[in-house]
Amino acid sequence: MGEFVSVEVADQIATIRLDRPKMNALNGQVQREIAEAAREVDADPQAQAVILYGGGKVFAAGADIKEMADMSYADMAAHSRTLQACFTEVARIGKPVIAAITGYALGGGCELALCADFRVAGESAKLGQPEITLGIIPGAGGTQRLPRLIGPARAKDLIFTGRHVAASEALAMGLVDRVVPDEQVYTAALEWAATFVGGPTVALRAAKQAVDQGLEVDLDTGLEVERLQFSGLFATDDARAGMRAFAEKAKPKFTGR
Repeated sequence: MGEFVSVEVADQIATIRLDRPKMNALNGQVQREIAEAAREVDADPQAQAVILYGGGKVFAAGADIKEMADMSYADMAAHSRTLQACFTEVARIGKPVIAAITGYALGGGCELALCADFRVAGESAKLGQPEITLGIIPGAGGTQRLPRLIGPARAKDLIFTGRHVAASEALAMGLVDRVVPDEQVYTAALEWAATFVGGPTVALRAAKQAVDQGLEVDLDTGLEVERLQFSGLFATDDARAGMRAFAEKAKPKFTGR
């Protein structure tokens, strides 16, 4: 457990909690702790789903501008590699990941939320990529994950203008998947995560990898990725249990093997 990022597992749901006063600014230490937390929950067999949460007031207001302000090109060339690698650790968690967004998810905070599979936002949440207002561009995946999620034109609108998007607009453009009252954000994320508990964890990991890898390649290559993942699952106990239960009209009991 880090100074600013902690992991708690309850009922087979892991919560990666950001807690750096006042706005969860993502400095180098927080980034490293996020990566460590991501590796921890990915390897933990007791965690079958994951929630990213910044607390009841804010998800993450962005990178630590004070830390970056005096960096040279050489400094940032090294730092940005670490920054992207930390967020990639989150994106590669082989389990369903839900970002529970309260308050601001801006800049790096928005980019962190983009690493999740799903996003639940509070009614007063604000999301955006305001880096352009600082004379820079998103550097932790915003120019890549955002257009893949909402399309290039909408992504360019947010990136070129730096404007903040209210939860209702974020829902309409597909930037978030659900909007709930602010006080219900974490509960809603927990309820969603709970739907994956007891599921076929090996198949869920394979499905996530097939979708994510398929988005990066041409259709024929993506279909081959799918075929190999699909075929490989026939070597698992879960696949046998699932198909046997179907034939017997019973509920399957998955073991994650």
